[in-house]
Amino acid sequence: MQPAPAGSLLEYLRQIPDPRGRQGRRHSFEAMLATTVCAFLQGARGFSAIAQWIHSQDVSFWHALGYTRKPPKWGAFRKLLMKLPVEQFEQAIRRWVTCCLGKLGASQALEAVAVDGKTLRGTLEAHQRALHLLSVLDQATGSTLSQVAVEDKTNEFKAVGQLLSDLVLKGRIVTGDAMFCQREVCRQVLDQGGHYLLVVKDNQPTLKEAIAAEFTADFSPGKPAAVPTAA
Repeated sequence: MQPAPAGSLLEYLRQIPDPRGRQGRRHSFEAMLATTVCAFLQGARGFSAIAQWIHSQDVSFWHALGYTRKPPKWGAFRKLLMKLPVEQFEQAIRRWVTCCLGKLGASQALEAVAVDGKTLRGTLEAHQRALHLLSVLDQATGSTLSQVAVEDKTNEFKAVGQLLSDLVLKGRIVTGDAMFCQREVCRQVLDQGGHYLLVVKDNQPTLKEAIAAEFTADFSPGKPAAVPTAA
């Protein structure tokens, strides 16, 4: 098999340490990870769906991913993903997505990225709340550029600093809801070379009034006031 070209998904996945023992490695590590990524992009959700997706592909596609035999069943994907270092996997995907987005860039316009939080279905356990993730999404492609888990004893505002620090914000505009309209968040975005567009609501009345005043027509003493016409 020919080595994966630089910048390809397989090349980025190959940089992740294989958590499996040396015995029993029947299938290529990066091939299984690439299968997981591709199946997920095609709508597969779960180990069985991942295995079903790859087994429905052509043999030539198996070889392109790096398989030298019939791809594994769902149990093998489950064992691998449960051992996989999650942060390193996300970093590899993030670098790959960033590389792909960089190749799109003929436009000089600002790239919009959205900060948003979502609670994952199926993660609720007894005496523990469901897993909540805070993510940065590329609005042009819908790709997740970065994400962090929001701990039980904190909130999205406290987690957003860590999330943004992992990204290059130059040439980008960060959008978010009223929760992120905080001085610290705005300062971090500007310090990293980015721009921001954040919602202001009634929970910040003074700021909302100050912004509204900027769009109110000024009174000019040299201009006569309009005389109301009779009905």
